[in-house]
Amino acid sequence: MIASLQGDSAMAAPNPEGWPQRVAAFSCSPSHFLSSTTPEDFLSDLLQDLKDDKVSESTKVLMLGPLQEHPTILCPSPQVGEQTAVSLLGIFSRTAHTPKSVNLKCHLMLSIATVLISTSFVKQGVKVAEGFLDLLFQTAQDTNDQKHGGMFRPLRAIACDCLREMETCCPGLLSHKLEALYSLKQQEMTPLHQAYTLLYGVALRNAVHCLTLQKDVMDGDLKKLLASNEGFAWKATEKPLELVQLTTMSQIPVLPSNVETKELKSVVSLLLEECYLLTPVTQAALLRELTQVVSMVQSLSPAIFKSQLLRLFGTVEISLLHSTLQMKGTFTDSLFTAEDENFLLKRLVGMAQHPLLSTPQKLFYIECILHFPENRPISSNGEESLPVLVTPRMAASLFPTVFNDSSTMLSRLNILSLVYLEDDEEEGIGYIFDHLMALHKIVDHHGTREMTTTFFRAVYIFMQNFYLNEKYTTDLIESLSELYRRHYTLAPNLINLVDSTQKLLEDSSWPTDLLKALQMLIVELPLQQLIHQSLYWHLKVLGRVAKEEQASQRSTVRFLLNLLINSSLCGLGDWRIGNALLSVCRNLLQHPNLDQVFIELADLLQFMMHSFEDVDIQDHARFYYTLLTNLSKEKLSGVLNMGTGESQAKIRSLSSIMAESEELSSCLTVHRTRQPVLKLVKLSEDGISKPDHSSSGPEDSTPDVDLLKVYQNQFLNPEFASVVILKYHLTFAGEVDALYHKLFCICLHFEQTDSNYERVSDVSVPCLIYDRKPCVVSLTLKPWRPYPTVLHASAIFTTEDGLSWHTQLDPIPIGFPDLFLPLPVPVHWSQGSREQLFHQLWKSLCPEESSQSATSLFCFEVGERSLRELIESSFHKYLVSKQLNPESYKVLLFLPPQFYVLLKIKNSEDAASVSIITDNWKLLPFINSYIKCITDYSADRTQ
Repeated sequence: MIASLQGDSAMAAPNPEGWPQRVAAFSCSPSHFLSSTTPEDFLSDLLQDLKDDKVSESTKVLMLGPLQEHPTILCPSPQVGEQTAVSLLGIFSRTAHTPKSVNLKCHLMLSIATVLISTSFVKQGVKVAEGFLDLLFQTAQDTNDQKHGGMFRPLRAIACDCLREMETCCPGLLSHKLEALYSLKQQEMTPLHQAYTLLYGVALRNAVHCLTLQKDVMDGDLKKLLASNEGFAWKATEKPLELVQLTTMSQIPVLPSNVETKELKSVVSLLLEECYLLTPVTQAALLRELTQVVSMVQSLSPAIFKSQLLRLFGTVEISLLHSTLQMKGTFTDSLFTAEDENFLLKRLVGMAQHPLLSTPQKLFYIECILHFPENRPISSNGEESLPVLVTPRMAASLFPTVFNDSSTMLSRLNILSLVYLEDDEEEGIGYIFDHLMALHKIVDHHGTREMTTTFFRAVYIFMQNFYLNEKYTTDLIESLSELYRRHYTLAPNLINLVDSTQKLLEDSSWPTDLLKALQMLIVELPLQQLIHQSLYWHLKVLGRVAKEEQASQRSTVRFLLNLLINSSLCGLGDWRIGNALLSVCRNLLQHPNLDQVFIELADLLQFMMHSFEDVDIQDHARFYYTLLTNLSKEKLSGVLNMGTGESQAKIRSLSSIMAESEELSSCLTVHRTRQPVLKLVKLSEDGISKPDHSSSGPEDSTPDVDLLKVYQNQFLNPEFASVVILKYHLTFAGEVDALYHKLFCICLHFEQTDSNYERVSDVSVPCLIYDRKPCVVSLTLKPWRPYPTVLHASAIFTTEDGLSWHTQLDPIPIGFPDLFLPLPVPVHWSQGSREQLFHQLWKSLCPEESSQSATSLFCFEVGERSLRELIESSFHKYLVSKQLNPESYKVLLFLPPQFYVLLKIKNSEDAASVSIITDNWKLLPFINSYIKCITDYSADRTQ
């Protein structure tokens, strides 16, 4: 099939130079890449160009990547896998056997093995599998590079790895070649000795495993197996073996005790004697194989490993320690004495706090203690348990400190909690509680987010172990309540803690007691302390309390009703707060003891639907009130629990009563539009009325009056001349879906991109109809530093079908000229007074008077358009005085909160000059840019 594909696509083969891009695209997303072609075509092109001598070897190595990483995608069936392997084997044989081609031949060998194994085509009678295995074995037989030299050593290494991989996937395949493999291992003197040793170890383990599964094993069968040097055991591929589980409780197949094991013991002993010459990772792999071999042979004593224990106990290599623990889990007291066990535990405890080890390594040692395979385990469920030999005295050095990182602190706290739980030592529990209180103080003093999370996780660990100790659990509730009193933003952490402990401790009343304490704290707060920011979190907590059957809800309902009646909350009409209130009411509607708060809850909902200044909240409150007063408790609960698993139409109709805890697809009360629905269009200058900051004052000034002082006294009022009001048309963003032709309760929200302005308040618009005039929206800006900026805008609105939507608007640029205001002087000041003030300001702004002041000079050609026209079009609102002969103008630009840009503009024969002075040198780039912009525009118009 592949041959025909190659012939059909020969003319359509891609340019070989394009393979790096094709391979990169395939590796990034195979499904996306194959959407424009087929696996057969791509594989055909790949194999065709692999045969092309014009393609460089480095490119061919790159092309083999898809076959090595995604063989089953390109070879979906065994037949395709076989044909692909045949093609690759042919390419391998045709590739020149030169040092230059070693890298390509290695990758070809690896690709063939990957394809054969992935497509499960390592079977007897498959010529390509038989030929490939012969090739691998012949390559591995060139020990010590005698035949081809050291340049081809990487090829032998790959051959050994491929043989080991095929033996691992087809256990027993090399069981008839143990003598040959042992001989190759003994002969090899290069660093590849490790690869041969591992290959033999895997083959020996699988051969013994196959022998244990045979019936009527004879006395000499094991000796015969070790001395076998025949062909490949293809029968082993017919029924793959299951992996041997090295645990104390697993059923390991074993050989009969009457089988002669003298030769096997000799082989294992020699392997163990050579073990120290291997790298730690190779040693660990070999020890795992030999552990399984010894565990399957009853007459072979585990004491054969005794000589290795002293070296293994002192190792700092993670891989070797892991193998040691596997041996201990397998042989227990057959190999490890009580002294060995105690020493190993002390070693783990010491390494868990070693200052030269990294945090992940120390955490590994702690995990080893918690999952330590004991000689006499009390339980064998695989969960964390404390070894009997770990006493408070041994574990005292593991006590956590506040200087530990989060992971180390929690892991140490966990193991210490288990220690003191087993020992039932009150003093030790007190130490742990003191540590919790130290973390509490750090969080209380505005600790980092990581420390806050660590504290609540530590509380969870403490409750997991000591929830029956009422002394400390009661104190913990008081501490958490006091922490919440000062840091209300910790409400999500507390709610998560309650949920987690309630799931863990089903019979404990501690989560409910904590919620009751938080409820009491909140409802007793005076109204003055219920600031707008904290109220949202208080409502979140009360909403969680409303789910508790054991908690009385009467105080919650009375608190909410009192809050609405005696505060301005309803008048503000904050949708976010209103929605949080409704969430509490929804949980109360489902409370088993609803009858106890029926009247108060009805009063609360009725007050909200009449007084809350948000139509969406009013509608929801009215709906809940209708449900409460017209349905029985059972029907009410049924209606509120609907939505999960229902049809899309039913979910949509119930979207307004979805709970926060339901699935995301069915509980979104605010949907997101795919495209922008609204936009803000700035009104022209004629349509914008700058705020009038003039004040009352004398009808005219006299020389005896200090005009500058009178003017500056106006700013004693911090709100004087402090805002800029910009007006926009709120309209639809082009052609929108008919669903959005009628919008109600529109709330525009603005976010700053810098810190130069005070937070921009939300703007509410009652409604917007598609075929009617757009609404005029006033945007009030209060600058701290009058620099250009960009506002990000979004809107939440309700459509005619009752759904709430969120849409993003285009960013709103605020230019430098948008911030210009006329001189804010008393309305009755004469022109002369204004001009006199101009001169006084100019003098006071001289750089000699202020370090922040700066001057500049800007010159430009007037062109055919007169200077007067330029001034009238750009500065007529800010003009203080003008003189015709010679032609000159004085312009004063006021920028809130109290910055000035004064301009003296003069016209000469060949150019106009603008003298600039300002009390903020950072404004110079903006004013220069603005003058250049208007003069360039003027010049373009004259042309």
